[in-house]
Amino acid sequence: MIIATSAVLILSSLLMIVLVLMHKGKGGGLSDMFGGGISSSLGGSSVVERNLDRLTVGVGVIWFASIIVLALLFKGDAG
Repeated sequence: MIIATSAVLILSSLLMIVLVLMHKGKGGGLSDMFGGGISSSLGGSSVVERNLDRLTVGVGVIWFASIIVLALLFKGDAG
């Protein structure tokens, strides 16, 4: 069970990194410094951005839940 939960945590972490990097920069920050100010064809639609937000929140919930489950599994394993 620990190995499966760890795999879910690793996959959700990698997916979270990719999803956060796909977000359109809101301007003025580090995203503009590294080329985030260039408009892309994917970031133009508000529907795409809204769906990306929903997907990021969903993956974040899975990521957070897997951390909690791992903590409970390790706590029960140590006792």
